[in-house]
Amino acid sequence: MRKPVAAAADADPVRVLIQAPDPITRAGAVSQLRQHPGVELVDERQGQESGAVAVLFAETPDESTMVRLRRLVRNDGARAVLVVSRIREAELLAVIECGVGAILWRHETTAQRLLQAVLAASCGDGHLPSDLLGRLITQVGQLQRSTAGRGAAQGAGLGTREVDVLRLVAEGMDTGEIAMKLSYSERTVKNVIHGLTTRLHLRNRAHAVAYALREGYI
Repeated sequence: MRKPVAAAADADPVRVLIQAPDPITRAGAVSQLRQHPGVELVDERQGQESGAVAVLFAETPDESTMVRLRRLVRNDGARAVLVVSRIREAELLAVIECGVGAILWRHETTAQRLLQAVLAASCGDGHLPSDLLGRLITQVGQLQRSTAGRGAAQGAGLGTREVDVLRLVAEGMDTGEIAMKLSYSERTVKNVIHGLTTRLHLRNRAHAVAYALREGYI
């Protein structure tokens, strides 16, 4: 899932907190982001204010990484971007359900891709590499087969319009592309996604896609 690297000239800058395991990695990320006028780098104390985007670098999402992610997203109200070297299928859904909407492969993290993920996360959009999206679909499919007897959770329910929007989110389309495809306004698309994530207590678009896949809607 992706979001174009663009921001309105009069928009407030996106506040970004960088957490890295070593000073060299942190300095590299700072160098990649500091030149963009739409980004304001903050320290950890400032980043605790809700709404900041936390960029967390880790070799793999081990238990200590998951604890930090939960604190950043659930306690501090941050929107998280996770940059990892590797991630297993068993960890992927846990990371998404923790509230991480943007994941990058460390070896592919150019300045452009990091900025794209930060801007996507700041808007509540998802940003997953295509191979990870495929792995997420595979993993959720396995969960569906293992719980086939219970059927989809129709009590919670997704409407036709919500399913249509989430199907296109899962295909990697951003808000503008979805609006054009479905002949909706961008505000309508955002309202649909906001409504279902709020109603079902989902953390972001990636979590909503995982939910819809798990429950057999898409």
